[in-house]
Amino acid sequence: MQSDLRQAAKRIVGRRNVLSSERATSRFRTGYRTGKNPAKLVLLPGTLRELWDVLNLCVEHDLAIIMQAANTSLTGGSTPNGNYDRAVVIINTRRIDKLHYLPKQRQVIAQAGATLFALEELLKPIGREPHSVIGSSCIGASVVGGVCNNSGGALVNRGPAYTDYAVFARINSDRSIELVNALGVELGDTPEEMLTALDTSRLEGANVICNSADASDKAYKSWVRDTAATSAARFNADPRRLSGASGCAGKIVVFAVRLDTFEKPRRETTFFIKASDPDALTTLRRTFLESNLPLPVSAEYLHADLLRVSSIYGRDTIYLIKWLGTKCLPSFFALKGSFDSWVERFSILPQQLSDYLLQLLSKVLPQPIPKRFRAFAPTHPHILLLKVADDAIDGTKGLLKELSVDVDIRSTECSADEAQQVFLLRFAAAGAALRQLSVHPNLFEDVIALDVALPRCATTWFENPADNPVFEHLVPLLYGHFFCHVFHQDYLVKKGQDVALIKQALLSDLDRRGAKYPAEHNVGHHYEADAALQSFYRGLDPTNTLNPGIGKMSKRRSYE
Repeated sequence: MQSDLRQAAKRIVGRRNVLSSERATSRFRTGYRTGKNPAKLVLLPGTLRELWDVLNLCVEHDLAIIMQAANTSLTGGSTPNGNYDRAVVIINTRRIDKLHYLPKQRQVIAQAGATLFALEELLKPIGREPHSVIGSSCIGASVVGGVCNNSGGALVNRGPAYTDYAVFARINSDRSIELVNALGVELGDTPEEMLTALDTSRLEGANVICNSADASDKAYKSWVRDTAATSAARFNADPRRLSGASGCAGKIVVFAVRLDTFEKPRRETTFFIKASDPDALTTLRRTFLESNLPLPVSAEYLHADLLRVSSIYGRDTIYLIKWLGTKCLPSFFALKGSFDSWVERFSILPQQLSDYLLQLLSKVLPQPIPKRFRAFAPTHPHILLLKVADDAIDGTKGLLKELSVDVDIRSTECSADEAQQVFLLRFAAAGAALRQLSVHPNLFEDVIALDVALPRCATTWFENPADNPVFEHLVPLLYGHFFCHVFHQDYLVKKGQDVALIKQALLSDLDRRGAKYPAEHNVGHHYEADAALQSFYRGLDPTNTLNPGIGKMSKRRSYE
């Protein structure tokens, strides 16, 4: 059967795009923060029609299917995990990457594997931006992946990635495959006609429908300003934003989505704000959100410890982006993954050898923290990078000046180069803890990475290690999207400690505080989906063929 499957797949996508060896499939089976698990095949379709055909082939052979694009897989949601009752096939969509701009609607149609970087480049000449921009999202992230995971990003006024418009396939309870055109564009009557129209970008003369459906979360601007609300601003299981492709987490096969674009600011200013007390930043957040000032572009919190760790263990990433640009990152990390897979064949070499080599390189690179900000950490460890645009610039200067009279905050306006550098430090934070773990395996057991949404009304957001005895076993690194009250909490677990027990203690404390988690990386295989989210997944995929086991649900056929 496996031989027949492989030959049939080769006829659809070509011999080079059917991978079966352990080495060839390794980087597709390994996420950014997750380990390897088996997969029989990795299929790389190059068109939407090929994707449709391999989907039908896999369903015909009764396979468990994992849909994958960029494979950031921060919570393991796009890689195999553990044991299944069927063979597992990964379908990677990165070759299906066309984008089409709809000028009248100021919207874009993105195919399954189109990247955020490519979308930024498409929109840049016309002065527009996508929902998220590089630096507010994962390295090499796909547009469709962001929608499927309700990803948030750092841009305060845009909320989670969301759209009512999509073309997707669902597997019904009788195992029939249905192609749904909810794109709001007339593409034809049959799956073949619809997908060929999208593949060939024959959309100029198509009838584009504009109705009451949304191509972004238009309510978020007012939602995030409600600082008295007891609910979180955004989180993955928010029932307001679970619809079709949005939040589906790979339980349907998404071929394309239609999304709003946004006017690019004419000018921007970044303020480097330091505070000795977290309450001072709480006052700043509430004062700003309750004012009449336009929402900031972003408001990124970093603890000084995280800033220092990023400058050491993310230094190579910072300079890679600065010198070569973000476009190179997906190829670089694919090459890194291939190198590590090759190294695994030699038992005498250390695992993650690439991390050791890159860390050695980092030691000869310049200090990335701008010079005049290096002395801020000791007395004012709480740092906020506040970026504002256009009409908000002068008002923000005035607000910061007034607040500094009453609370202990100090702000400095960054030059363009300084702003770029500090945001690169923030961008490198996500991988800094993992690099530290890789190069110091004798000091740490593992990394616990949580992304958490606190209630909008919460005034206590900073975890003081002195208040929780579990912290004596941890090295905490805290950063996040401060005005949205979404935090990324990375904990290096010291050697010899029980990682599962400590994680449960951390989650129990978050439950006590009314937090929602995960906030923007989705449940994957790290979190248990709540009852409403499980019901949503079952409705999308009653046979449990697609991405079985996410949210700690059953991996068996039909959830048996």
